[in-house]
Amino acid sequence: MEQSILTQDHGTWCEITLNRPDRLNAFNDEMHLALRAALEEARDSGKRALLLTGAGRGFCAGQDLSARDPDAAGGPVDLGYTVRTFYAPLVNLIRALEFPVVCAVNGVAAGAGANLSLAADIVLASQSAKFIQSFAKVGLIPDTAGSYHLPRLLGEARAKALALTGEPLSAEQAADWGLIWKCVADDVLMEEARALTAKLADGPTLGLGLTKSLIQTSGAYTLAEQLEREADAMKTCGESADYAEGVRAFLEKRQPAFRGE
Repeated sequence: MEQSILTQDHGTWCEITLNRPDRLNAFNDEMHLALRAALEEARDSGKRALLLTGAGRGFCAGQDLSARDPDAAGGPVDLGYTVRTFYAPLVNLIRALEFPVVCAVNGVAAGAGANLSLAADIVLASQSAKFIQSFAKVGLIPDTAGSYHLPRLLGEARAKALALTGEPLSAEQAADWGLIWKCVADDVLMEEARALTAKLADGPTLGLGLTKSLIQTSGAYTLAEQLEREADAMKTCGESADYAEGVRAFLEKRQPAFRGE
């Protein structure tokens, strides 16, 4: 049976590909568990960056609805269980990784697939890609942290309009609105995404991880509290080997050789 998740090891970083192209990489339970295992392996093996993308002509169509069909199940389906068991842990895991996660959206990203991409730290999308909050079309709400990330990235007005209408948002418009980092030509998407991920993997991983954490949790703190958190993080960074190497390289006018510690 074809693997639903493909992992390519690049030494300091890895590339994870959603691999159900015949279903536009829609999630079934097996793919959920395989992706979680791949992410945990990247974390536990000391990777310093990660690239997530999709196989075929789309990034991810969200949940495979054939696996959540009330008629086939003989009655109502507990989608709350699906969110708690699969999607919420997935988002939490990506956000908790102590290194940068890049997502290359290579085509349609719909429903949970669109919101999965937003859990990454940096999102690049091909010009042909579209982001679709398709939940309203089947009577659902934006899960996979869609109701959390959309208003924070776009504001309430745009978040509501996208979620309530389910209208596609082009990659170019998504970049203009600040939903994603960048829209690039289809034929250079993976080249740019891999180069960016490799560059991040060669960076000062401790500082990058702390930067990620400070930014994505800043909304829970007052200004005074955040300044104190910055001081604590700066103390940690200042005592690191990467900081010492960075200063040394700056003074010697050369490129630093960070070890990620």
